[in-house]
Amino acid sequence: MLMSALILIVEDEPNLADVLEAYARQEGFHCEKAADGHTALTLYRASRPDLVLLDIMLPGKSGLDVLRAIRQDGATPVILVTARAEEADQIVGLELGADDYIVKPFRPREVMARVRAVLRRTANVPDSHDSTPLRVGPLEIDRRAVSASVQGQQLSLTPTEFRLLAHLAAAPGRAFTREELLAAALPDSDALERVVDAHLAGARRKLEAAGATGLLHTVRGVGYRLSA
Repeated sequence: MLMSALILIVEDEPNLADVLEAYARQEGFHCEKAADGHTALTLYRASRPDLVLLDIMLPGKSGLDVLRAIRQDGATPVILVTARAEEADQIVGLELGADDYIVKPFRPREVMARVRAVLRRTANVPDSHDSTPLRVGPLEIDRRAVSASVQGQQLSLTPTEFRLLAHLAAAPGRAFTREELLAAALPDSDALERVVDAHLAGARRKLEAAGATGLLHTVRGVGYRLSA
């Protein structure tokens, strides 16, 4: 449930962390706070939050290092907070598996709207319309279980990677534009279309590591398609 979700706020500015916590609790979320990367990982492993709101610039272990560790462990949704608006910085974080990003300065209510949006789209809620597994070559996607596998081998996809592959697999052979894929996987984000490239690059690596080579195709000048 969204209202009972546990949010881990990782922010080294105490006043800002307190403000974010106050707004989150007002929204009905439970909160834990960490001011550095090492503490963040300790709390993450102990409490298994439903979402991590993660500042990139942290003392000691950086936010990107924390994100790498989280992604090695699982697919917990992560929203990166960055003081640098350059596209390259945003893409780096998304290539590592972040689900969204927000740039400082921001309005706390905007952050909470992003939190709700990411929790909604990553929630494991069965949908009666999505009961039939999708199959494209050796890839099988179970939308009810929110799982994907290649010849029985489970893929450790991030929520956004899963949504992108599921959208592509629903119409195998069809080329989707980046704009269409962005709307399908990140509908409440103001992310750049290149974010799709970053997430699908991660999905392609995982597919190929499982032996599903040549399944995800880049369509030059258009976007992507999934076909055996």
